This record gives sequence, structure tokens and C-alpha cells, in this order.
Amino acid sequence: MSKKKILFLTDLNYPAKARTFYGAEDVFLTSRLRKEFDLAICDVPSVQSFEDNADLIVVRNIGAVSYFRDEYHNFRKRVKEKKLNIYNEFTGIGDQIGKQYLIDFSNAGYPVIPSVDKMSDLHKLGDNKRYCIKPKNGADSNGISFPYKDELMHMDLPDGEYIIQPWIDFTYEVSFYFINDKFEYAMYAPDKSKRWELKPYSYNSEDIVYANKFINLSPVNKGIQRIDACRTKDGRLMLMELEDLNPYLSLDLLPEDTRERVIADIITALKEML
Repeated sequence: MSKKKILFLTDLNYPAKARTFYGAEDVFLTSRLRKEFDLAICDVPSVQSFEDNADLIVVRNIGAVSYFRDEYHNFRKRVKEKKLNIYNEFTGIGDQIGKQYLIDFSNAGYPVIPSVDKMSDLHKLGDNKRYCIKPKNGADSNGISFPYKDELMHMDLPDGEYIIQPWIDFTYEVSFYFINDKFEYAMYAPDKSKRWELKPYSYNSEDIVYANKFINLSPVNKGIQRIDACRTKDGRLMLMELEDLNPYLSLDLLPEDTRERVIADIITALKEML
């Protein structure tokens, strides 16, 4: 019996800041998937020429969509119109459609870093010496700045285009990884100045309850998601990002038994889509 055809979306040459491992992760992952599927690699700007011939389109490390926003939105439109089979499914409320969710979660009182998108709402964040500014439709730390309050007051930030948050002197960042709503593993950066030097995180039940809070809010049932949070000085977890588009998995940093289980679960999830 012939293998099912997967069109694997990635950008093996994506120039991530100070990092070259996105492409390496997908080279490794596709080498494992080829044992189970007939697989071809493509980037989003080129996908229209190939999408109709695939049994399943898998979205992985495609890079920051801000670089090809029109092609990305047109692709999402075709997925809906032609009912293309896709993983992650395009039902997300997180980074699939920008960072409005940070405003919505903040307004609803969820444990996230307080967020506004208008200077006129700055008072909602309390009195802070320093702030974090990020484009609402940005990705991969592009366009992020950390102005002090007097600098912020002189910045031109059009309403609705930027997320404004207090700068938080957190202890560390931690990420929780899910496949089809199933918790898989957690990683953290013990040195917050080296965000991508991750190590396996020894989580507890309260941590998983916290991460599941946001997974349960996400409409994505078929897909890989990552919940990024920071641990504050007083021990609380606060959401930084709900990555439901192309979460990097740090597969190379996982213990071998964990990595093999995760790959097996990804294969199972893809077969379920077929």
C-alpha cells in the first residue's frame, strides 16, 4: 500500500536571531517522518503550487509570517475554502492570528502579563519604571523594545498595533508542550539572559494545571502547542505566549526516551488526520 502524502511546511534557511537550529530540527523530524509518509518540504510562499496534491499539510517552523503576511493570509483562506487537511488546524486564537489574545486574557483576569494596546489604557498596568513593547502581529522577538517610562511617553504607538506590558524582572522562563491537548514535556531557561539554552523542567501538578488552563481556552484540538510563561519573583506563573502556529520543540535538547515518545506521538497524531 502506498504511503500517504504529506506536504511539510518549513523554512530551512530562516534567519532567526542568533539561532540556526530551526532548520536543523525540521531536517531531523522529516527524516523520521519519511519512514511513515511520502513527504515533501515546502515554504508558505510556494505552497499553492503543491497543496492540492497532499493528503495532509503539516505546518512547522515556517518562520515569522510578518515576512510573508499576504501569502500566509491567502493560504489560510484557501485552507478554509478548499477544506484542505492541515495540522495544526487553523482554529487558533494565539499566535496564528496575532497577539490580541494577550489583551483579551488580561481583560478577563487570567494569569498573564498585564497587557494593553492603547496608550490611553496605560493606567491599567499600574505605575512602572520600564515597559515591554511588541508589535501585535510580530514574531520571533522582531520589533520588541524595553523603554523606560519617560521614553515610552515619546514613542509613536498607533492604537491597536502594539502590545504594551510592564517589564517584569522574572526568575526564569518555562515552556509547556502539548500534542493534541496532551501534555508532553516542559523546558525552561535557568539563565534568563540565555533564553534558548533550555533544560528539561521538573514540573509539579500546579504547573500543569496552569498550562492546561490556556490549552483549554484554545480551540486547537489537532495540533502542537506551546505555553510560554515566566516565573515571577514571588513564585507566580504569568503567560507570555500561546504559540499555536509553529512552536519550536527543542527536540535536540530532550532526553532520548522523551524525544522518542514525542516523535511517536507526533506520528500518531498525523496518522489520525489521515
